[in-house]
Amino acid sequence: MSSPTNMYIDFQRVVKSAWKSFFRDGGMLAADIFIMLLVISAATSLLLLNDLSNFLAAELQKKVDISVYFKEASLESDILTLKEDIEKIPEVKGVEYLSKEKAFDYFTEKHSDNPILMEALIEVGVNPFLASLNIQAFTASQYQAVADFLAKPDFKNIIEKVDYYQRKPIIDRIFSLTSNLKTAGILFSIILAFISILVAFNTIRLAIYNAREEIKIQRLVGASNWFIRGPFLAQGVITGFFAAVIAFFLFFSGSFLVGAKAGFLFTGFNAFNLFMSNFWLLIFVQLLTGIGIGVISSLIAIRKYLKA
Repeated sequence: MSSPTNMYIDFQRVVKSAWKSFFRDGGMLAADIFIMLLVISAATSLLLLNDLSNFLAAELQKKVDISVYFKEASLESDILTLKEDIEKIPEVKGVEYLSKEKAFDYFTEKHSDNPILMEALIEVGVNPFLASLNIQAFTASQYQAVADFLAKPDFKNIIEKVDYYQRKPIIDRIFSLTSNLKTAGILFSIILAFISILVAFNTIRLAIYNAREEIKIQRLVGASNWFIRGPFLAQGVITGFFAAVIAFFLFFSGSFLVGAKAGFLFTGFNAFNLFMSNFWLLIFVQLLTGIGIGVISSLIAIRKYLKA
């Protein structure tokens, strides 16, 4: 059994050999790091795309609701009582009350740059808007339960209209879109990750193949499997680490430069905030992916050369 001192010396030799091999061929080194960078980028993208798809799904679903419009003579106290009853329905995510005055203010603010609408509103002479409740459910299928509740005879005296059936096709389409968006993002990232891992494995296998004569000589002089395998494993760790560091700074810089500029595509989205909210998780995933793929690929690729 080797003493701790001998094991330490062997470890030093393995690491030194790995460093020499790492810098021996600049072209192969660049290729290894680049391929590993693709793998890490795929893993990082998988994580970020999942968060982005969740953000987009949430933003789309915020725009989905049904509105209940109340008759002109309806008392605000009756409307607020109904609001409390609706909030007790398990399928309901939230209810917002919009008074006649708020509806008027919202309309004038939104269309203040449209003189035709503003003139028409002035000519009417009174507030033409009705008080309403905007209701959000958790899923598209749950709006039917809300509509059935509002169809009770008890509410006919105060409810003017419920726009559920007019909006049902749009609601179904949006919820279907958000579901497909999440699925597509995950599938795309998995495919990209699979291709990148396959290429990384083949690249490392090629590097080991180029060193096959060196491996044969080591076996002839009686080197142990550990001593032969060690430098390739250490090289895989080094390559993975450097690729992870490069990937981190690329994603950090990219998200910082983009920042809130992507807001014109996705309202309220900030790429840098998304990156920072996953800061430590991204570091862990990138290091784990880079080092893990480097070590596992090296283990698999060199196994055939160590068989007796």
